[in-house]
Amino acid sequence: MKAPLIATGLLAFSALAARAELPVLTVLTYDSFTSEWGPGPQVEKAFEEACACDLRFVAAGDGAALLARVQLEGASSEADIVLGLDTNLTAKAAATGLFAPHGQPAATALPVAYDDPLFLPYDWGWFAFVYDKTKMPKPPASFEELAASGAKVVIQDPRSSTPGLGLLMWVKAAYGERAAEIWKGLADNIVTVTPGWSEAYGMFLAGEADMVLSYTTSPAYHRIAEQDDSKDWAPFSEGHYLQVEVTGILAATDQPELAKQFLAFTQSPAFQAVIPETNWMYPASATKLPDGFEDRRPEKSLLLTADEAEAARGPALEEWQSALAR
Repeated sequence: MKAPLIATGLLAFSALAARAELPVLTVLTYDSFTSEWGPGPQVEKAFEEACACDLRFVAAGDGAALLARVQLEGASSEADIVLGLDTNLTAKAAATGLFAPHGQPAATALPVAYDDPLFLPYDWGWFAFVYDKTKMPKPPASFEELAASGAKVVIQDPRSSTPGLGLLMWVKAAYGERAAEIWKGLADNIVTVTPGWSEAYGMFLAGEADMVLSYTTSPAYHRIAEQDDSKDWAPFSEGHYLQVEVTGILAATDQPELAKQFLAFTQSPAFQAVIPETNWMYPASATKLPDGFEDRRPEKSLLLTADEAEAARGPALEEWQSALAR
């Protein structure tokens, strides 16, 4: 009886040894991407079938925390790729000098023209406030209506979260010099500010807030995955701010060709088809959307350029902090 057991053990050891010899590609990304319900597991399996490599995801909080970690680690970072920044952070990321050109053609299915030599989009969506239709029959239809209402909302910290930063840019793009006034009006509505999206959405689902900063596509998860049509997003008359999520190669990578192969893979059907029902965002290349994924789109889109967002970030953060400190 011992011989089969020994043979099985040798086979397992051989498999582990063979895997240990594979080149390793490390992707730094946000928590929800690597979760069991996120894109990470499917992406890892599909890419490893094509690359003869070991793809490893390292989670580092929410999107905006990724750049902070890369800046802290600098050229000594073990990551080869950063996945999860967005266009509100790309100018700041480029200024670090830590990213290398990706060499890929522009993404083909964005609602705006976007072609950056350092950062390649892999998905996109509109920010929105999500609510429960059974508890809020008539949601606010603008930031001003929200501020005047008694609705309690939970949002994300713009210093650690890309949705949180996107909200700052949304208010700034919609109201310009009136942004500080809008934040003063909204301060009483904000129940709490969480480090990332997952914590905020969890609080909303637990009934701790009437609305949560999320995406127009968030209700699709409930419709498709849970057969629950009770969640919706509130259309705002100011328009809705776009988020374009991107990935970039770190210049210090010791796997430059493998990194470029992965970025090319992010535009392929094998990657893009996973996005709608795992990351619950729009794919960046032409991909058929699942039934029930969307029922309508915002009538107006808002988006600051990367340079405009970088210039606006500091003043917008000061306005936000001042309003919430009162």
